[in-house]
Amino acid sequence: MKPVPKTFAVKSFGCQMNVYDGERMAELMTREGMTPADASDADLIVLNTCHIRERATEKVFSDIGRIRKDRRAKDGRGPMIAVAGCVAQAEGEEIIRRAKVDVVVGPQAYHNLPKLVAEAAAGTTALDTDMPVGSKFAALPARRTVGPTAFLTVQEGCDKFCTYCVVPYTRGAEVSRPFAAIVDEAKALVDAGAREITLLGQNVNAWEDTDGRGLHDLIRTLDRIPSLARIRYTTSHPNDMAQGLIDAHRDVESLMPFLHLPVQSGSDRLLKAMNRSHDRTSYLQLLDRVRAARPDIALSGDFIVGFPGETDADFEETLRLVDAVGYAQAFSFKYSPRPGTPAADMADQIAPDVMDERLQRLQAALNRDQLAFNESAVGRICDVLIERPGKFAGQMLGKSPWLQSVLVDSAFAIGDIARVELTAAGPKSLTGRQLVAAAA
Repeated sequence: MKPVPKTFAVKSFGCQMNVYDGERMAELMTREGMTPADASDADLIVLNTCHIRERATEKVFSDIGRIRKDRRAKDGRGPMIAVAGCVAQAEGEEIIRRAKVDVVVGPQAYHNLPKLVAEAAAGTTALDTDMPVGSKFAALPARRTVGPTAFLTVQEGCDKFCTYCVVPYTRGAEVSRPFAAIVDEAKALVDAGAREITLLGQNVNAWEDTDGRGLHDLIRTLDRIPSLARIRYTTSHPNDMAQGLIDAHRDVESLMPFLHLPVQSGSDRLLKAMNRSHDRTSYLQLLDRVRAARPDIALSGDFIVGFPGETDADFEETLRLVDAVGYAQAFSFKYSPRPGTPAADMADQIAPDVMDERLQRLQAALNRDQLAFNESAVGRICDVLIERPGKFAGQMLGKSPWLQSVLVDSAFAIGDIARVELTAAGPKSLTGRQLVAAAA
């Protein structure tokens, strides 16, 4: 028997969907009467894990060991530890065997976390990595208090089976939440203080209601919620970028001019090996259609360097695509083999030093373009949603419509929408000058 935990801490790693899941787990624990606490003191620590990067499982074991060592040195006892998320889904039995944690719960079962914690307190190691067809969301508590920006998961899972990706195995098949449930949660988020909502999904633009309505229909409905000033969505797949969604960027004022559309490589040969459903030409043509609908849109993407078999010529194709697009932001990674994925067993794995050199060159090009995009915004007048205080006294930080961080020296309150002129730009942020009073 162990004491039933009275306090908890949730530590989330990885994508925005993990952040959302972590928030929902915290709400579950709070509903059960537990109190949030710092991880250094909490009775229960939930590690909400990500399995995308290499050695993710080993990092979990390292974190568990560090937590136990630190806590035993501090108070002579260790906390109850729960491992949640994608590593839990993929490696649940191994985590129990090696780390002897109290709870292991997958991303489709975390609504059962309070029950699992109770089982662990009774002396049983609790494991739940089921992927039930029924929605977990109905079991989650109502949203009550949020900041000016909030995440809202509308779709989970992936049917694309890119050869490098573990998501279909850890998150399951593509499932869309019901239209009415999403709208109700969005209204609750706005009532709780959100001015901006980001719709989340592994392939968010694959969202579809049972009556055939797509993400663009959902966005047009959310646009009618009073006091919801901004809508964003991520992450998208080129295969699901329907014309209706492109038209929404033209027509819906609250839909921000920002699109994250991963491409992964500029080489058609590698895109085929990755089992991507687009090629270089179709991707660029899609971006042309988006820009025709919304000329000021900021584009973001994902890139993998060092995919098995990538030649110097393949990598040069990626650099040429970057030059052609001019990304406002982008994420780039070295390929890391994920156990159980087809690419992990492919021949011609790329040497680490080659990947390092290619990643540095790619990031230099992406950083160049991000700075150029920021500098091109200087002189613009735009609305900035104030999210938090800046690093220095009297300074506030917010986001432009193009998802740029903007520093404003003013006494704005968190949640204000400030009308500013962008006056200077750096590689990571801009500064702005107040023009009129903030919008309520």
